[in-house]
Amino acid sequence: MTEMKFKIIAKNRSWDGYCKIDVYQLQHDRFDGGQSLVLQREVLERGHAVAVLPYDPVRDEVVLIEQFRPGAISVNNSDPTMPVWLTEIVAGIIEDGETAEAVARRETFEEAGCELIGSPELISHYYVTPGCSTETVHLFYGQVDTTNVGGLHGVAEEGEDIRVFTVSAEECFAMLQNGQLCNAMTTIAVQWLMLNRDRLRQNSEA
Repeated sequence: MTEMKFKIIAKNRSWDGYCKIDVYQLQHDRFDGGQSLVLQREVLERGHAVAVLPYDPVRDEVVLIEQFRPGAISVNNSDPTMPVWLTEIVAGIIEDGETAEAVARRETFEEAGCELIGSPELISHYYVTPGCSTETVHLFYGQVDTTNVGGLHGVAEEGEDIRVFTVSAEECFAMLQNGQLCNAMTTIAVQWLMLNRDRLRQNSEA
């Protein structure tokens, strides 16, 4: 296949707050060999994130967090079955000069109050919603000891109010299947754990 190309005609920042929005005028190659129309697209410049599935293979427990998400408000207004307080895994934004692994360690401690054991294992590096956002996620598995994990955590200066709790792997799988885990990064992470749980548990016994 011929290499597909695109051309940015103009780019302007229309909003520069907590989220940043850039407006593009662009064209791209079409699969039929022609050129697209000149398109105007707004793109959310969100930054790049790291997410961590904290799991204790010895105790067979998963660490989950619950927190308020403003992006869910309008969805909840039209569909009350969709929550505004979401059950998730640990996640945070990569700051300038940080590595993805460093963020994984920092966020696991800040949001869940526990430390990673050894090096985290990369599950996936993926686009969140490339139709309108630049954000990508480095998704990791991180081994933890859940013996004393739980309670309220988060960085107060950042407005974080996070409830931390543990569930057995089987309970976690049931939560996914009954719709309690309704965000993409948690869904991907738990599905990965379903496929890799036996390996992780065997390695912890070695």
